[in-house]
Amino acid sequence: MAKSNYITRAGWQALDQELKYLWKEERPKVTQSVSEAAALGDRSENAEYIYGKRRLREIDRRIRFLSKRLEALQIIDYHPQQAGKVFFGAWIELENNEGEINQYRIVGCDEFDPTKNWISIDSPVARALIGKCVDDEIEVQTPTGKAVFYINKIWYDTKSLY
Repeated sequence: MAKSNYITRAGWQALDQELKYLWKEERPKVTQSVSEAAALGDRSENAEYIYGKRRLREIDRRIRFLSKRLEALQIIDYHPQQAGKVFFGAWIELENNEGEINQYRIVGCDEFDPTKNWISIDSPVARALIGKCVDDEIEVQTPTGKAVFYINKIWYDTKSLY
């Protein structure tokens, strides 16, 4: 399945900041250190030079990826018509059959973060949630079988959008 091109405004800004940092700060520092290491002479046994060049390739690869990805991404902002239903950017409180309650936020695949309970729009749980309302029930296929969740609450964090 192809990755979606949706991202929150804050997620897009974070990727853009990373690109700017790599291009304007990190790359020039590494380039300078590689130049200094190259001036020392024999490059074949110069660890600083070898590792610096490797780091430069990693930075360039990430810069290329971010440049292309940022062009392809579509920023999705909250719209008041979304209130009461699950759409991109929503926070959802789910309860399973055992009564365990968890909260998740649906975000783009470039910004999902399990430590923050941010799940990708491309995940099975998020796909099952889209368009649902409070008190709706969803079924999700898991490795151990079908799991049933109940939607207790839906909200949008409108403070961090701009």
